[in-house]
Amino acid sequence: MTVVGLVLVSLGAVFHGYVFVLESLRWTRPATRAVFGVGSAEEAETTRPLAFNQGFYNLFIAVVTIVGVVLVPAGAPAAGYALILAGAGSMVGAGLVLLLSDPSLRRAALLQLTPPALGLLALGIGALLR
Repeated sequence: MTVVGLVLVSLGAVFHGYVFVLESLRWTRPATRAVFGVGSAEEAETTRPLAFNQGFYNLFIAVVTIVGVVLVPAGAPAAGYALILAGAGSMVGAGLVLLLSDPSLRRAALLQLTPPALGLLALGIGALLR
């Protein structure tokens, strides 16, 4: 179960890395505006600083999670699991906030929270089975 959990939280990290690219590097492009429902180029320019900052939040939780995933098999499991819990737990929490604050964004929220939530569950089961 541990390997399954590590793969799932890694998928969550990859998703958040992709969101970093969209929010921090491609925010004003028409395709990205369509993904986030930003109607006009002017609106994208106005919200660009917020999106840029939020993109880095996504990058940081992805990096924290991936460092944890690397540390677990590298012989530092306590530090690895702590980082995974912090990073993947933040992904789940942010996804729940999105879901509860705007149910119309259910699909995006579930994409954000499901892999890390299932990964944390699998890691928990894996720890119990040791």
